Amino acid sequence: MVTINEVAKAAGVSISTVSYALSGKRTISATTRARIDRAVAELDYRPNAGARMLAGARTDILALSAPIRPDAHLPTHMRFVTAVVEAARAHDDDVLLLARDDEVTGIQRVAHSSLVDGVVVLGVSTDDERADVVRASGVPAAFVGVPGDTTGLTCIDLDFAEAGRASVRRLVADGHRSIGVIGHPATYVERHTGFIRRFADAFDDECRASGVATVAHYPSLDRADQRAAADRLLAELPDMTALVFHCNEPVVDTVLAHLASRGIRVPDDLSVLAACASYDTTVMDTPLSTIPLPLEEMCRGAVERTVRQVDGAHEPGVTLIPPRFTDLGSIRRIG
Repeated sequence: MVTINEVAKAAGVSISTVSYALSGKRTISATTRARIDRAVAELDYRPNAGARMLAGARTDILALSAPIRPDAHLPTHMRFVTAVVEAARAHDDDVLLLARDDEVTGIQRVAHSSLVDGVVVLGVSTDDERADVVRASGVPAAFVGVPGDTTGLTCIDLDFAEAGRASVRRLVADGHRSIGVIGHPATYVERHTGFIRRFADAFDDECRASGVATVAHYPSLDRADQRAAADRLLAELPDMTALVFHCNEPVVDTVLAHLASRGIRVPDDLSVLAACASYDTTVMDTPLSTIPLPLEEMCRGAVERTVRQVDGAHEPGVTLIPPRFTDLGSIRRIG
């Protein structure tokens, strides 16, 4: 294994000069840096990661706190993970996945050991303990989501409240006055997953303000329960003319197939909107008009904000991405 001594000898400089050049802690002349870079390349020198951590140099690694929960939809989960990895690659960073059930100790471990430069946090809840850990440790971090207390934190998310209001406004504009909702599993709600409440509360408020009748059901991952939820909506809202999905793709597929088995056609008999969809609704058997989840934009923004903190720019605050509507013909105008 090539040592830093050999690099210094090949470049004709001291070991400390090589160290300063690699860590960026001191300014090195362009000619000296060029000699060091040439020696590093020719000798294929790779700095010892442990030594770099002890020296306080950048590790070029970001941690991703992405706990996998029992009710998680893994394809969606992995879309977030992949988006973070792709964004990190654009900054020449690797990603260390923290996927243990205990969300707090993972961040504490990497923060206290200087194992990573910063942390990106997924799966954010309203009372997320990781927020306190980030504040206490001072580790550069960005949240994809919005915890209840955002003091001192950097967060980015879709504006789910506005997405809820926009969903109602779009359907009301087409004459709908009775709207059902199929949401994420009730377990998401029970663990205070913030985006669900922000969407649902704003959706309900907009329905009340517009005189719209609405009922929401939050079926489990069991397909029989999902079909039963659709049946309950049809029974509880006999005049229902529109259905909003705020859930993952398998639930949408199951409910749409069940409605078709009952002879209900989209959009002739029932208009459908996929709200905050993390999946591509254009490839479904029935393409759905949608307010898409800007997943890549959210993850890219979180990585960029984390990297800026690593570089010394602390920018606490919440960035909410405005929702955008895509019309794919699944909403019919009535009245």
